[in-house]
Amino acid sequence: MTTFDYIIVGAGSAGCVVANRLSANPNISVCLVEAGGNGKSPWVSIPAGIFGLYGNKKYDYSFVTVPQKNLCNRVMDVNRGKALGGSSAINSMVYIRGNRNDYDGWSALGCDGWCYDDVLPVFKKMEANQIGQSAEYHGFDGELKVSKQQDANKVGKVFVAAGKAAGLPENTDFNGVSQLGLGIYNVKQDRGQRVSSYTAFVKPIENRTNLTIMTHTQALDLIISGNKAEGLMVERAGVQQQLSCNKEVILCGGTILSPRILLASGIGNKEELRQLGIDCHHHVPGVGENLQDHIDSMVTVRSSKADSMGVSFKTLLPHVLPAPFKYFLGRKGWWTTNYVEAGGFAKTTLAIDADTDPDIQFHFAPLYRSHRGKKFEWGHGYSVFTCVLRPISRGSVKLANDGSKRNVLIDYNFFAHEQDQQTLVEGVKKAREILASPEFDHLRGEEMAPGEEVQTDAQILDYLRHTATTVYHPVGTCKMGTDSMSVVDPATLKVIGMDNLRVMDASIMPCLTSGNTSAPTMMIAERGAAMVLAEHHR
Repeated sequence: MTTFDYIIVGAGSAGCVVANRLSANPNISVCLVEAGGNGKSPWVSIPAGIFGLYGNKKYDYSFVTVPQKNLCNRVMDVNRGKALGGSSAINSMVYIRGNRNDYDGWSALGCDGWCYDDVLPVFKKMEANQIGQSAEYHGFDGELKVSKQQDANKVGKVFVAAGKAAGLPENTDFNGVSQLGLGIYNVKQDRGQRVSSYTAFVKPIENRTNLTIMTHTQALDLIISGNKAEGLMVERAGVQQQLSCNKEVILCGGTILSPRILLASGIGNKEELRQLGIDCHHHVPGVGENLQDHIDSMVTVRSSKADSMGVSFKTLLPHVLPAPFKYFLGRKGWWTTNYVEAGGFAKTTLAIDADTDPDIQFHFAPLYRSHRGKKFEWGHGYSVFTCVLRPISRGSVKLANDGSKRNVLIDYNFFAHEQDQQTLVEGVKKAREILASPEFDHLRGEEMAPGEEVQTDAQILDYLRHTATTVYHPVGTCKMGTDSMSVVDPATLKVIGMDNLRVMDASIMPCLTSGNTSAPTMMIAERGAAMVLAEHHR
């Protein structure tokens, strides 16, 4: 069968949710297209398996940016999931929604129906909270299991205690009343196993006769006639074929691939398309623009103690060698780690207003890292990663001018705005303040990064220009809104000028949410699927 009612492009955080909701009606035929495989490897389900997923081209697109002009012309990795579950199959599983002002801010930008009071019920509907947190903010009957970490390292609690010395409260629910403070992160896990959008929303229903799942199938471009998408050209095992739709094509390819598909199909800035030799079907100049991500830095400290995770003679027998047995027999031990076990939110000196939300987020790893790119190092220590929550800098995703219509140029344009630079400098100083607490006295060794010689604001900024990178939360390249650079209609998520083409993924966010973006992306998909059903299947 090559004709379906709905074709969903991308089986990531968004696409799996949409596939579940639409295929719940047995009279609707749905095709879910995914370039990657089924993602059923144990290294996907085991939390600590993330060490082997980033940069692994079986599970990761492994995109790279163009040289970043404000970061010493460095090229940086853009890791995006390539399997059923998409980036939710390779991420750190942290469950963060963002705060009230994030969504009220969307509404203020013209996205009616997307304020916090509109989206909170959607988050609650999807959630299966295993912790017993407040019913005012959490749901208990959804598909997405949210739990405490199975066997968090004790050094994470030291980080939380150290935060109190720096004036930060302990926070046991970053999705509740306030984000401010430090705590042990809740995670999308079920009894010590990863919960991705695939395992939550598609695996339980993948045998529905009206749902066709096509893995190892690359979406090329849309078949467009007038204001309608008639189908999708795909490539599978080196053979191209056309999939046709009776009702709609729904793009869930994410912030990098959804604009790529639109541009390859002649939907975008007409002048830029002309230069690429692509006929423009619809002039939508915002496609690929407005790229945002959380730029991130690292402070890491060596320790002579074996309290944190790490490979040493002290840990080989009690922790490293027994890790697989501890995991499979009792879901304990180091294989349960999601790497960034603790963290939280703080205000820098640039967010001094009492009503201002936190402007930085911490991810604390009870692991030693002297250099960000290394996966394993001998010894012990701990690291704090600090990111700018609401960057002002904007970048883009464009088609490469190589005639392929497949390759993209990703330019975050990090640090284009001075305030982003200042915020991250202050964030590093705040991280150091926490790590200087007496709570760490029994563990503290030499600071390896930035290093004791890096002290002034200018020195810290220079360190950041040489080392800062993405924290893997890209959004915005098909933003919803009402201005001239908007790509989708907030009321329908339809691409402007198209009758039956929608985008439902992180690319539609007009601005970044404060925190990890997987859960907000699932929320977008839930709302988008409801829009489709309300229009066509009342």
